[in-house]
Amino acid sequence: MDEDYWAAVAGMRVALADLLEQLTEAEWEHESLCAGWRVRDVAGHVSLVPTITTWELVRAAPRGGFNPNRINTVLAKRYGELAPEAIVARIRQHAQDRTTARALDTKNSLFDVIVHSQDVARPLGRRVDVRPEFASLGLDRVWEMGWPFKARQRYADVRLRATDTDWARGESGRLVEGPALELLLLLTGRERAAVLGSTG
Repeated sequence: MDEDYWAAVAGMRVALADLLEQLTEAEWEHESLCAGWRVRDVAGHVSLVPTITTWELVRAAPRGGFNPNRINTVLAKRYGELAPEAIVARIRQHAQDRTTARALDTKNSLFDVIVHSQDVARPLGRRVDVRPEFASLGLDRVWEMGWPFKARQRYADVRLRATDTDWARGESGRLVEGPALELLLLLTGRERAAVLGSTG
């Protein structure tokens, strides 16, 4: 990844930290868009991504039943139990970091923080703005990566088109279009939150 990519990651992490600092105690406990995760769990996850080690994943594996999604949840909730100010401090401290566990992939860093920023903001009626070009980069990664979203397979019979960038996939089928950020929410399983148009 180039400098622009990592600048985008850092900028989104700081933007999320800025929002988190404004939240009330009740908002920290509010359910997020990420199923089963409170706002504090999402924030804990984002704070953990740059510093997590493969050994930490391995240690959490038994409690997560050796299921990657459950392991992710175990760790998100563990770090989500930290005091809000500690979580925000971790996000800010590691905003510029370009690392994650060897078992994971830094190519996921940008779309991960973009989507999780919306997981926090939208249920609270708040905003974290995302530049369309950043969301478009996230779409590229989610489309190519397969598991866990399997976006290419799930939307094989749909034409997807962003209305604010030149991102598009699919040549036949029903047209689903909207801003790149809304398409990113769609492809990462946030269908109910995505504001999209559909024809055909």
